[in-house]
Amino acid sequence: MQRFKILTLNDISPAGLARLPRDRYEIAGGVSEPDAILVRSADMHATEIPDSVKAIGRAGAGVNNIPVEALSRRGVPVFNAPGANANAVKELVVAGMFLAARNICQAWDYVRRLEGADDALAGAVEAGKKRFVGFELPGRTLGVVGLGAIGVEVANAALALGMRVVGFDPQITVQRAWQLSSGVEQAPSLEALFARADLVTLHVPLVDATQRLVDAKRLTRLRKGAVLLNFARDGIVDLDAVAAALDSGQLGSYVCDFPDRRLKDHPRVIALPHLGASTHEAEQNCAMMVVENVREYLENGNIRHSVNFPETQMPRNEGHRVAIANANVPNMVGQISTAMADAGLNIADLINKSRGEVAYTLVDLDLPLPEATLERIRDIHGVLSVRTLRSSEPAESRIA
Repeated sequence: MQRFKILTLNDISPAGLARLPRDRYEIAGGVSEPDAILVRSADMHATEIPDSVKAIGRAGAGVNNIPVEALSRRGVPVFNAPGANANAVKELVVAGMFLAARNICQAWDYVRRLEGADDALAGAVEAGKKRFVGFELPGRTLGVVGLGAIGVEVANAALALGMRVVGFDPQITVQRAWQLSSGVEQAPSLEALFARADLVTLHVPLVDATQRLVDAKRLTRLRKGAVLLNFARDGIVDLDAVAAALDSGQLGSYVCDFPDRRLKDHPRVIALPHLGASTHEAEQNCAMMVVENVREYLENGNIRHSVNFPETQMPRNEGHRVAIANANVPNMVGQISTAMADAGLNIADLINKSRGEVAYTLVDLDLPLPEATLERIRDIHGVLSVRTLRSSEPAESRIA
């Protein structure tokens, strides 16, 4: 029986690792020639990734710590766990809104610094509480930038609190649209969203298009004294612009999960140590989801929740499966099927999907793929990786 080696770069929840049968999987932090790598926050950009690696699993949503483009060129899918930590982040965002609206952190810090007997303490409390007058959330407008798994949950929760909610996401999926309450209004642009919002929360990935998405110009569109919440990624916000907006009073509070030396001590900044997904439940959910997807890929070649490969799922048939990753260019399937036909092989089932510059093909054959045909497919210009899997006992080979 084929055994797989899994390298862990961080502590992965035991609930997730339990999904890998120990009679088929060797799991360790120092395993050599791994078939897959499981990671949480470890930076892999400077890590030498062995040629044996067929998949990377990120036990979380963001993949900024993984060299996705380089792995795509090698034909290696990167899996993540979208939505597995959505409830944890949603709860923290809602907590952040309350913290900012009622000046809770500043008031708590004020009380902690008071000294003297109880009578003096009571007097100081009464004298100082006027400094921390806040506002209530019902009737206020929340702008939600990004309506993925987390953004949808935040938007729905805000509606339940009696808030008005305006969302912006030109790439919202049909699945998320079904989950989004009909009470959420659609903003035609980011500028329109910022102009209406008393509070804005960010839930987009950090990519080239979202670098400094919140800049000085957009901050000026906010209602004076607005609250900005960033539990996505620090690079989405221009921190110098945020500092200036806080100092001018244009921005009332900045609540974030990414402490920065320029802002962490500002009296109207609430900076937390990246707590968004730091719950036992979220860690378990993320680990279980990504482990199941990596296992499904290793054993059956199916792809679910990959950030760089297309969703590809084909039921297993009796016989022999071939999984091929290649550049998304014309006639690749034709060349692959011709090589198989020339070997006298009958294709029982086939699926081909593409995503950007990468395409992925699963083929089920009645007979094993001969080594000579395997080499012929490997030599096709544009083929990135080839794996052969048997339904009863997967066997795999790939090229860098």
